[in-house]
Amino acid sequence: MIDLGSDTAVLRDEIEAFYAGFGNAAALKEAFRAAALLVPITAERQFTVSKFGGVAWLCVFTGEEPFAEWLSARAQLQPGGNHRYQTLSGWRLAEYADGCAEPTGVAVDIVGPRPMAFPPALADDQLEELRKQGV
Repeated sequence: MIDLGSDTAVLRDEIEAFYAGFGNAAALKEAFRAAALLVPITAERQFTVSKFGGVAWLCVFTGEEPFAEWLSARAQLQPGGNHRYQTLSGWRLAEYADGCAEPTGVAVDIVGPRPMAFPPALADDQLEELRKQGV
């Protein structure tokens, strides 16, 4: 079992509060930045990225179970298999996403019952390009 620490539990609680209708956006963002998260990586040790709506998304997870659900949804879950991941803090992921050339956001527990997305801040030219693409 992977222990991601209490900050990840705080993120799960903030996401739950958001879905219950009394979330606080600033507290949610702060909890995300403080949390340790599982980040799937390729055999080449690159982040696994999914593209949707003209945005690249880093899919990250608050624990083994949501990571396994994501692998299963992608038909990649193998019992006893070597499922590569890195453990990184949310602030490092946000910093990485902000530095990408293309619009990149972070999606937390995307396959589970309480997914949460932290979309990229888009410049006007990026928004115009997405509009041209019909997104």
